[in-house]
This record gives sequence, structure tokens and C-alpha cells, in this order.
Amino acid sequence: MSAAAQDPGGQPTVPNWPKRPVLEWRSFLPAGKLTLPSLGDIANQAYTSSGRAALLAALGQMDLSPGSRVLVPTYHCPTMVAPVVQAGLVPVFYPIGPDGLPKLEDIAPVDLKNTGAMIVAHLFGLPRSLQGVQDWCRARHILLIEDCAHSYFGWAGDRPVGHWGDYAIGSLSKFFPVPEAGLLVSANRPLRPIGLSGPGLRAQVKALVDVLELAHQHGRLVGIGHLVSPLLRMKNGARRMPLDAPTGSGISTDPEAMPDLDSMLHLCDMSRARQRPAAISKALHRLLPQQGIVQKRLNNHRALVAKLGGLPGAQPMFGPSPDNTAPYVLPLWVEGADRADNVYAAMRSARLPVYRWDRVWPGTPSLPGDSATNWQRQALQLPIHQSLNNVDAICAVTHQIFTRF
Repeated sequence: MSAAAQDPGGQPTVPNWPKRPVLEWRSFLPAGKLTLPSLGDIANQAYTSSGRAALLAALGQMDLSPGSRVLVPTYHCPTMVAPVVQAGLVPVFYPIGPDGLPKLEDIAPVDLKNTGAMIVAHLFGLPRSLQGVQDWCRARHILLIEDCAHSYFGWAGDRPVGHWGDYAIGSLSKFFPVPEAGLLVSANRPLRPIGLSGPGLRAQVKALVDVLELAHQHGRLVGIGHLVSPLLRMKNGARRMPLDAPTGSGISTDPEAMPDLDSMLHLCDMSRARQRPAAISKALHRLLPQQGIVQKRLNNHRALVAKLGGLPGAQPMFGPSPDNTAPYVLPLWVEGADRADNVYAAMRSARLPVYRWDRVWPGTPSLPGDSATNWQRQALQLPIHQSLNNVDAICAVTHQIFTRF
């Protein structure tokens, strides 16, 4: 739908851009052999209900003593920290550099006392080599969790994603049209059973209907409307979040309303962390061709880089589109924190599929030389997933907004 579209009465319509992948008929079309490695290639794997549930399961594999410390980046979605607290462990925050990797030289020795693990993320779906991080962790007997929630496909330096950490996790709902699901993998360690319970029949049916309803809302799977309506009447009406809520969105767009620890844990919704995902999520993950996902995300990323490169006071971060991955988002850098606040608010009001990590875990410090301090407000994340059919309209609205500020 273009930015200038109108309804039959002549009034401008609100764009209906999906915030995450949506099932559509073309999702089932073969697109050739997959050209990139993926987390799904790793033999030792287990499904979970979400990426944060996979993080909790990874920590459970480590047998850390209660109260052990876990190193976590200051730039994060709170759902990265909630599993650490849920596991009875203590998050200790480290700064990141301009490349998004840990500033290892700035991690104080006192923070390493009783530290058992470190979480390092491939941010934005632009993975990098973790050779230096891996060497640093091994020298200190710290287990490494490679957070691939943004990087299901691709190469991280000279290794496939998921092959640097002792354990790695993925978030399938960021790359596949599924209502939920995460993945715990290990390229070099066998996984013990993680003891998840199965969802009941009602939850299974609800998950299936959620997939169909979201597709119907966005005009996909044309021809199923007569099936969706009666199914919706059967479905449990209670929802944990809107169907089209973006995953990993930072929980809130209001950085001033900082919740306490208990409230943050509630907002991060760890209630399903001990359950297996619905059968529809596993089925779609296993059955859908994946090369089309890779190619469409790359195409959308390249289009946004090309069309947003001339924005006044803003630029895509990290240069041209890579060939070694299927990105999660396009990170867009906005000059000036106050200007970024205004632009972000306007983009959200225009219903653009955009978010930023402006909500951090309570107690996250501001550290000298930490890129997270600016990224939290000035790094906007524009989704480029395979269900976005008209990125030209997204770029047009974005250009209009930037000319106002």
C-alpha cells in the first residue's frame, strides 16, 4: 500500500505494514537451494517457545551456582536480561564499541569475580567474528552464549552463525511466519533434555488461528476469509500481546516510565518459558522453503540502504548490504538525540514499522565510551522482513518525516 493511498471516500488510509513475517501463499513457493548456513543446520538443537526461553534453557545447561554473574551488554532488549534474573543469576553489564561487540578491555576485573557466562549478540542481523570474544572467555573459563536472535542465517567471520558460542540461541518468530518459537543449539556440546511441558489443545488451536488471523489482517492467504471468522469465535480471546506486535521491540516506547524489577519481569512475559512451542510453529519452520526468505530480506535491506542514504541528518549504519547474511533490520542512525526522539515519535505516529531499544533493564549503568548510550535513542531499527512488499512507500514516508525535523 502506498503512502498516498485513499479509501473509497477519498480519505487517506493508514498503511498496513506488517511488523513481522506473515504467512502467505508465496511462503510455500520453492526458491532454490539455501545459499547460507543457518542455526537449523546445527545437530544439537532443541525448540523453545521463544528466544528468551532459549536463553533461559542455555543458562540451565551450564549448571551455574545460584547468584553467579552473567555478563550482558548495556545495549539490549530487556528480554535478553529477564532469563538471567529468572534463572537466579546476576546480570553484570558491559559496554559495547561502535561495531556492537564487547569492549573487552573496559570490563573491570572486579566484574569477573564469580562470573560464569557471557551473552554476546549479533546485532541487527549483521553478524561478526567472535574470535576475540571466544578467546577472552576461554582464557577466563567463562562460557559464551552466542545470541543469534537477529541472525538465524549467515556467516560470522569465517564460521557460520551459532558456531562461536558454547551455546547459541535463535528467535524463529523474527524470521519465519510463526506465532512463537525459539531455538537452543550447540555446535560443540550435547544438549541435555530441557524438560519443557507441552501446550494444551486450546493453546495449539489458538496458535494456528493466530497465524491465519494475522495473514487475513494483512490481506495475505487470499481466499481463507470464510475459514477465519468461525475459527476466531472459537479461539481464546485473551492475548498476551497484539498479534502484529514486533518481537524484541524494547517493551515500551516511553523511556521515562521506568518500571521496577518485578514489573519488568512481568512485561518480559517469561510465563511460557518452560513450555514447548505450538506444533504449527515447528511445522512451518521445518516445511517452508528458506532461500526465498534470505533473498527477500536482502533485497529489502538493499533497497532501504539505497533509498535512505540521502536522508538529512541520518544514515544507514554499517555501510552497504552484506552478502553473508539475511539481515534482521536496517539500523538507521539519526544525528542528535532530541531530533531522534522527534523523528521516532513521528514515524510511530505514521504507523511505520520501526522501533528502538530505548527501554533498558533497571540498574543498567551509563559507562564511559559506551556506544549503547547513544544507540538507545539514536539507532532506529527498520524491519526488512520478507512480508514487506512495498519498501518504496516506507522510504517515502520516512523522507517526508525527516524533512520536518
